[in-house]
Amino acid sequence: MSSTFGVPGEQFGARTLHYVSLALACLFCICGCSLTYPQAWIQPKDHLYDKELSAAYDQTRIKKSLTLDVLPRIGQSKNELLSQSESVVASLGQSKEGYKTWFTMVAFHEYELSVIRKYFFVVDEKVEKRFTFGRGFRFDCEMLLDEEELKKLGDTKELGEVALLKRIGENLSRDSRELDGGTEVSRSTEGRLDVNVLLIKQVLDAIIRGLERSPVLAPRITDPNGIGFDHINFGEGKVRMWAEGNVVAVKIKLGAFLPTFHELAAPAVAPQRQVQPELSGARR
Repeated sequence: MSSTFGVPGEQFGARTLHYVSLALACLFCICGCSLTYPQAWIQPKDHLYDKELSAAYDQTRIKKSLTLDVLPRIGQSKNELLSQSESVVASLGQSKEGYKTWFTMVAFHEYELSVIRKYFFVVDEKVEKRFTFGRGFRFDCEMLLDEEELKKLGDTKELGEVALLKRIGENLSRDSRELDGGTEVSRSTEGRLDVNVLLIKQVLDAIIRGLERSPVLAPRITDPNGIGFDHINFGEGKVRMWAEGNVVAVKIKLGAFLPTFHELAAPAVAPQRQVQPELSGARR
């Protein structure tokens, strides 16, 4: 009897072992993929809502887009308030829970009505990441440098990168002040915008201090992955700044947004030969 049931028992044990091994192999592959590509665990909607919120910014092109191109695109969400002056338009939004705030702002040439500066900002207090929530910060900017600004940058004794980051902060403050606060909606938008501008300038100052302490990092700011820095509230961050002609672009990501730090090859600018602003810091 034992010999009669011995062979089927062995076959049953072999099959069981085979299936268990196969299941473990599949589980190993799944876990292995998660470890190799941690971004698969990150909330997939991050990319989607960033694309939706930054659509007006992404579709606007420096020197090419006009007021008639920008105004129909900006402030289209029901969660956004719109404010504008003669040369600046901005939309500011906030999620229903209040955890996420964003704005898009565009500045136009006084006479040509073409876009000369554009900004996009979003901060999220509850970015879902694996099994926890984290804080995320993102700021994008592109700006056109005129001959006067190029001359000032050429005369400065600072690092080119530091001078440009300071210029971005100055232009951001000036453009936000341009908005008319004459109506209740405009005042509400402007007040909330001011708070966000202060936060952005605080981050810019942190990057500037880092470059002044370690000027050897300055030439690497144009690398595809940018350079890293730390922020007191958001933790680890990265910044990249590069130029095409006389258009300068900067991208900053902090905290929970950092794993999705991907860069464009160049600013969204209409092709045209221009003077190249120096970003290497080797001018002196």
